[in-house]
Amino acid sequence: MFWNDKPYHSLDYELKMQYGQKVYKLALDGGMTCPNRDGSLGTKGCIFCSSGGSGEFAESKGLHASVTEQIQSAKAQVALKMNTADGLYIAYFQSYTNTYAPAAYLRELFTQAISQPDVAVLSIATRPDCLPPEIILLLKELNCIKPVWVELGLQTIHDSTAEFIRRGYPLTDFYHAWKSLKEAGITVIAHVILGLPGESKDMIFETIRYLGRLGDHGIDGIKLQLLHILEGTDLADLYKKGAVPVYSLLEYTDLVIDCLALLPPSVVIHRLSGDGPKELLLAPLWSGNKRQVLNTLTKRLKERGICQGDRYLV
Repeated sequence: MFWNDKPYHSLDYELKMQYGQKVYKLALDGGMTCPNRDGSLGTKGCIFCSSGGSGEFAESKGLHASVTEQIQSAKAQVALKMNTADGLYIAYFQSYTNTYAPAAYLRELFTQAISQPDVAVLSIATRPDCLPPEIILLLKELNCIKPVWVELGLQTIHDSTAEFIRRGYPLTDFYHAWKSLKEAGITVIAHVILGLPGESKDMIFETIRYLGRLGDHGIDGIKLQLLHILEGTDLADLYKKGAVPVYSLLEYTDLVIDCLALLPPSVVIHRLSGDGPKELLLAPLWSGNKRQVLNTLTKRLKERGICQGDRYLV
């Protein structure tokens, strides 16, 4: 089965099917922090997380820009890069934990975003342990206005790895957050990191299989994220001591193909590698060349013939 010219259910394909055109993502900063940084659970964050809270590519709130101002700025950048001033957009709150605030604050923030006529989707990255009932209720309400996606930072299902990376919550929190969000009618995307210290390929496949078995058709969407070693993180200190191996490009692309083959065809693939900020990236340096990564993946997909259920990877 092919989705456009790709042998996997890509986000680009899904959006074109739903909206009939290209939809662009606008990375926004909601001005929040994280319980792993404000002292609630810790102060240093997860061992791989930079000081930007994975939001280096988001529009900055350093000048106290409103969400509306951030959206206008981000749209101007898209127009410059894509040579188009028209389109639909995903308002993506990316930095840190974007439900880690009072419901009233989030209501104002998210309403600003979805009130933009050309914003088609509200997408929110957060932690599973930061979704109390009043926030779920708010997201359910907003989802009646425009589609709401929630991206849950799972990374792994394995307790030993979760403790090592200082994730700060048990797998049961992820399950309960997923269940509550699905009961509220929300689209749920899982974020998984491939290459975490101490994880074998079999452990990674167990995480992917777990997500594929959730509900009737597995998780709604998934982001497969290459582990980036970023300067200024505790992971970087371990890497410099030789304690953290990293994948080669070929090893990683083969691993991604194996992961794709384990997922139900209904699962939308939102990401296959990810970009680390080049000024902070220590390793793997090949990951800084996105075109090379995608070209290598395409080549390996053609070289390998894999079929899993209704999904064909050839």
